[in-house]
Amino acid sequence: MISSDYSTLHLKKLGIDTYTEPVIYLRRDSYICRSEGWTAEARVKVSHNGNSLIATLNTVETDLLRRNEASLSTYAWNFLKAKEGDEIKISHPKALDSLSFIRSKVFENRLTAEQMNLIIKDIVEGNLSDIHIAMFLTALAGKGLNQEETLNLTSAMINSGRILSWPADLVVDKHCVGGLPGNRTTLILVPIVAAFGLMIPKTSSRAITSPAGTADTMEVFAPVNLDLATMKRVVKHENACIAWGGSISLSPADDLLIRVERSMNLDSEGQMVASILSKKISAGSNHLVIDIPIGPTAKIRTLEQAKKLKSTLEAVSKAFSLKLTTIFSDGFQPIGRGIGPALEARDVLAVLKNEKNAPQDLMDHALDLAGAVIEFSPDVKQGTGKTIAKEILISGKAYKKFVAICEMQGGMFEIPIAKYRHTITAKVAGTITAVNNRNLAQLAKLAGAPIFKTSGVDFLVKLGMRVSKGQPLFTIHANAQGELDYAFSFLELGHKVVTIEEEI
Repeated sequence: MISSDYSTLHLKKLGIDTYTEPVIYLRRDSYICRSEGWTAEARVKVSHNGNSLIATLNTVETDLLRRNEASLSTYAWNFLKAKEGDEIKISHPKALDSLSFIRSKVFENRLTAEQMNLIIKDIVEGNLSDIHIAMFLTALAGKGLNQEETLNLTSAMINSGRILSWPADLVVDKHCVGGLPGNRTTLILVPIVAAFGLMIPKTSSRAITSPAGTADTMEVFAPVNLDLATMKRVVKHENACIAWGGSISLSPADDLLIRVERSMNLDSEGQMVASILSKKISAGSNHLVIDIPIGPTAKIRTLEQAKKLKSTLEAVSKAFSLKLTTIFSDGFQPIGRGIGPALEARDVLAVLKNEKNAPQDLMDHALDLAGAVIEFSPDVKQGTGKTIAKEILISGKAYKKFVAICEMQGGMFEIPIAKYRHTITAKVAGTITAVNNRNLAQLAKLAGAPIFKTSGVDFLVKLGMRVSKGQPLFTIHANAQGELDYAFSFLELGHKVVTIEEEI
């Protein structure tokens, strides 16, 4: 039966996943499209049982939908708590002031706290399309944020979700700004710090522009999509957890920005600071160590850029009473051997188990960072944290704690292995003089990481190492032959991963 109210439609579930982009599907010749003149990509307000959101219209030209039917993307369906056959109403959305503020930023104007709050509010409520979010991110990257705007953005992102509290005066955390393949120190640091006795409820992100985020690698061992009750239970028992922050609505605006940011392969400084600090403050941390790798193909390329980032991080942290320690580290080459979730997990386990073939650089860097976190304790003298961390690692207490955390989160799975591999060897004898971190990360992503946990690259050399002709440099791991070929074609196009200074 066709409703006489053309704005009322009946829902049909098609099960189309657009991640977090709200989309509505209508027949192009539906009554409402004809009466309102709506075409594909129009923005419409969808209302259902007292809830509403703004969705992007996609049109259907077949009999998949009838003229009085509509469907929603999975995200929109869940957001509105809809059921098959429910009625929805669609209408023109009101004009958004946030759009004018974003346009203003494009033309180099500064955004006030009120304007930033409204933009973030509209992002979280689904009122802005991916195009609008991309426009916002581009404006942040191209025109930049001053310190006050960065503070305003951080505050707005914190206020967009829940803020956790913990039964401890000292709640610690660690974060790396990224850009360095294989730098999976968190999974080593967390059990060391927890075994020492500090509370570290670690909420981590998935990959943005890298082959793996901490959450992606931890997921090789155990579930990371923890609800708040589970997270608190794990922390209560083990002093720590390693969870995906997106599953507990900490700074949800950040996850929505990251989704678009990932497609754009863009990461601006002001938004990076707001992203890092909003997540840490929302997670209830009051002491934080930040690792800033510096190198020509890392995210932070120069010491000057690192110092500027450090200054901004410190200023914003101070405003929120967050005690911060920043560490500048070597970003000229990967840390560890594995690049991609399962390969990084293998390296982490080797370090925790004190295996002889464990990557020494990964162990050393994890101990540096763990030592800095331990030194937040008022009972620890400055300069002694690394020694304490090393004792905990060597004793086996860190491995025991890691297993306990994984088991409390419902896991301690076996590490899977890729079905397909291809090893790249040196064409000449000589010395490794440079590593292109970005090309290496791209190669791992083309092989299927992080979508396929086993995909990635095993990096077998280090800067300054002498190699002979035919010596293995790195091995590509893939879940399918097509992905292996796809990654190899990247090298055939001339993208260089390592530079070898040939012997004369």
